Amino acid sequence: MGLEKTTIGLLRGAVRHYPPRPVGRAFLSILRSSTSLLALSFVARAASAQDASADAAVARPVPPPPPPSDEAAGTEFKSRFVLETGRAEVEPPDPDSLKIQVHGEYQARLSQHSDVPLRPFRGRADTSSLGQTTRLVHWLRITPQLTFSDTLKVVGQIDVPRGFIGGQETEHVEADFSMEERQPFEIHPRWLYLEYLSPIGLLRVGQQPSHWGMGIIANDGDHPTLFGDYYRGAITERILFATKPLGKESPLTVALAGDLVFRDSNAALSDDEVALQGVLAAFYQDKRENMIGFYGVYRSQKRESRALPGRDFDETLKVWALDSAGKFNAKIPGTRGHVVGEYEAAYIFGDTSFVRTAQQTRTNTREDVRNFGTAMRLGAVTTQGDGDQRWGDFAANLEWGWASGDANPNDGVTRRFRFDPNHNVGLIMFDEVLAWKTARASAAARDPQLTQRPSPGTDLLPSEGAVFGATYLYPNVVFRPVRELDLKAAVVIAQTTADFVDPVRVGTNGVFVNYDGGDARSHDLGIELDGGFEYRLALDHGMTLQLGAQGGVLFPGNAFSDAAGNKMSTQYLGVGRLGLQY
Repeated sequence: MGLEKTTIGLLRGAVRHYPPRPVGRAFLSILRSSTSLLALSFVARAASAQDASADAAVARPVPPPPPPSDEAAGTEFKSRFVLETGRAEVEPPDPDSLKIQVHGEYQARLSQHSDVPLRPFRGRADTSSLGQTTRLVHWLRITPQLTFSDTLKVVGQIDVPRGFIGGQETEHVEADFSMEERQPFEIHPRWLYLEYLSPIGLLRVGQQPSHWGMGIIANDGDHPTLFGDYYRGAITERILFATKPLGKESPLTVALAGDLVFRDSNAALSDDEVALQGVLAAFYQDKRENMIGFYGVYRSQKRESRALPGRDFDETLKVWALDSAGKFNAKIPGTRGHVVGEYEAAYIFGDTSFVRTAQQTRTNTREDVRNFGTAMRLGAVTTQGDGDQRWGDFAANLEWGWASGDANPNDGVTRRFRFDPNHNVGLIMFDEVLAWKTARASAAARDPQLTQRPSPGTDLLPSEGAVFGATYLYPNVVFRPVRELDLKAAVVIAQTTADFVDPVRVGTNGVFVNYDGGDARSHDLGIELDGGFEYRLALDHGMTLQLGAQGGVLFPGNAFSDAAGNKMSTQYLGVGRLGLQY
């Protein structure tokens, strides 16, 4: 129609510009008739074209626009769907100014538990159990962060105060977590590092956390778990450089680090102990946080002899750790849920003089190290709400783990694999019973009434709550009727992966028995049932109050039977939990 009006307007303008004369009236009449016919022709063609287009649209519908991305649609997976922590989110940096943020938490735990039966000290009938049934512990964790633009960051973290406030004191259990005296005001410095994001990669220098995968060999002690709590963690004096060799938008990252270990589950920096590490890692991670990667560590550790105090003799450890880890998440078709999974597998090999038999000490030979451990988790979570307000209303997971055991401490090969203690599995079996039994065995090895000189490596016996020499199944579920409330339950079913041998009794008496003096060939550790709840109340200024309780009961297996075949009594634990996230 636009073209018709233009044509008619031009023709009419021409007629007005050139007025008709008597001799041209006939021609003008013909011209007007032709113009009308031409206009009608254009109208007819346009109408015909519109009809044809309409018919074509009916025949071939226009395809719909592509669906928005998961992020734009608000349907992407978030880890908080599975585990809500209540932690305050760190705000992004301001590209034009300096920003200071201080986050952290205060936590208090009041525990009531059964008195764990332990191997008594010689001549001390009152040491046949842990002697503790109540304890109160707390910690205040402060994590300041200073950012300048989006390229420079300084991060610190300290636990102050932290410690054992009240309850019965433990005796003759040598371990980092022992409570032989009340110390409510301990200071635990954790992180202080500088991070610079350059055009070619990220540089991080200072005292910083070390964490990889599911945290079975490197765990920073700052990752909440479904049951239990974290404690200390892997901290290193580190220089790290990470880059994306295929470009800034590439999902491939390669990282290289050099470490002086400040503290982890195997070392603590001091005048008589130094551990150095070299780390190389490479991983592929997409925008949905699906990841697969590989992690390699070479560790050289030296310390003054623990078995021969006062003598000028160094014990050394030289091992390689090869590790692979990965995780994935995917939407469940036709639902508002996601399937999730992750794994980690590690092999450690090398040699050491930390652990030696009497024969190795005489011949000055070293102990071989051959350890393997793995953990896998598969689950699903459904969600409620929309956009940023989505939350996981039901989550179910099944975790399986396997750690090699050592049935013969005298064969010249150390095979016991120990997870990092911060990878929590349940509440009682590993965190309480096995932790205290191995701690008592370590203390007994230093009992002057039992031996004049402890065997090398007995100081490494305490598991500190870690999974070691065992395989387990750990199904667990979380139900959230509202986002603020967690109702959770879990089962732990575990067996040893080798004969369950107390290495102290092998070294002192030459007998292969378990920690209770029973048959080491019994591998059944038992069944544990756990349950709990947590309520999170949002407060002003981005703070969250946490109130909750956790509890469990352990039905011990034959691996905890004594020489007469009597099983250990049923063990229980209840924990009241109070926290404030800020």
